[in-house]
Amino acid sequence: MADLCSPTFDQLSTALGFSCAEAGGLVEVRNPLALENWTLPVLELTIVVGSVLALVFAILRWRRNGDPTTMVLWFGATAYLFVIEPPLYFPAAFGIEEHVDTMFAHNVFTVDFLWGRLPLYIIAIYPLMATLAFELVRMLGVFRKHGVLAGAVCVGFVHHAFYEIFDQLGPQLRWWEWSTTNPVNQPMFDSVPLPSVVVFAALWPMSLALCVQFFVGRYADRGRDFAGLELVWRTIVIGLLASAGTFILPIPATVLGMESTTVRGILYATELVVVVLVAIPILVRQWSRLRRGTSDIPTYSNDFVRVYSVVYLGVMGVLWVTALPSYFGAVDGVTSNGDPIGNLWYTLACFAIAILCVTATFTVPRGPADGRGPVSGEGAVPNAVR
Repeated sequence: MADLCSPTFDQLSTALGFSCAEAGGLVEVRNPLALENWTLPVLELTIVVGSVLALVFAILRWRRNGDPTTMVLWFGATAYLFVIEPPLYFPAAFGIEEHVDTMFAHNVFTVDFLWGRLPLYIIAIYPLMATLAFELVRMLGVFRKHGVLAGAVCVGFVHHAFYEIFDQLGPQLRWWEWSTTNPVNQPMFDSVPLPSVVVFAALWPMSLALCVQFFVGRYADRGRDFAGLELVWRTIVIGLLASAGTFILPIPATVLGMESTTVRGILYATELVVVVLVAIPILVRQWSRLRRGTSDIPTYSNDFVRVYSVVYLGVMGVLWVTALPSYFGAVDGVTSNGDPIGNLWYTLACFAIAILCVTATFTVPRGPADGRGPVSGEGAVPNAVR
């Protein structure tokens, strides 16, 4: 649809190998074997299957155990997607083109929506990643022991590790293309904008987790049942407030760094460092308590998340290994095919963190699937949000 093709999106889509004007309609289905390269359908299948399974198990958990937390998380993440993403795809249609130009373009995948702007796997990746991170933290008992805010920070940290493994690889394999001249994307962290590394990898899942646990999770942990309509309005509120949190949490960087890319970069990095410094000791201490059997909170288990976390990391590991020859052959951060490369060392650190978090959930006692009951240890954290 030519009238929806901004000059920036047209340039980005051309770099990815497709024409904006011929990108399809509201829904477009393509041959998965005819995509840009073989990694696109592999990524798509991994994410979509994982997201569907996450929803199925979330619904089953609600029906069987009366715990709607993961289901609300799944739909809350999806609601967040539909609040945040469309304005980024069509800034002119939303009247914000004078403030926000096109920031990126996805490549075309097997199933796309909105004239080549929104691949199905992007819809799926929001709830899948949120589920993996939230449930890993929940299995370690962080929310129950340390409260909503500390748990949300830990979710942001774990999500960051999982997401950056994907985020640092995408531009090299042409899963998407960033507009590197867009001021909103500055400063760049190799091939990825630092705002993406911080906001979309850590702060938005932190905001979502805080809202989910505050509005639903903490009550479900105590055994409260929710009516269907109540879950609907709470999920809508969660999606809206999590979206607001995405703008509020990075305010130090976006406002104080408005006139300086360097200052903005330092402030973004500082926010991420704070998340890391808060999350690591909490996760380590709580894992240690569970291992020693000294934790006084009910155990909670989610075998789907344990297993699919391994699947996700395994697939991403294979994709990274196959990309390494081109990575090491890159000159000045660009491969021979003209694709920018991510930061391998940062990715390895994220792999290590993600693997440790998943391993931790395999090494702690496994209780019933619901883990519902009174929240213990409240006196130890008097100022925590409960």
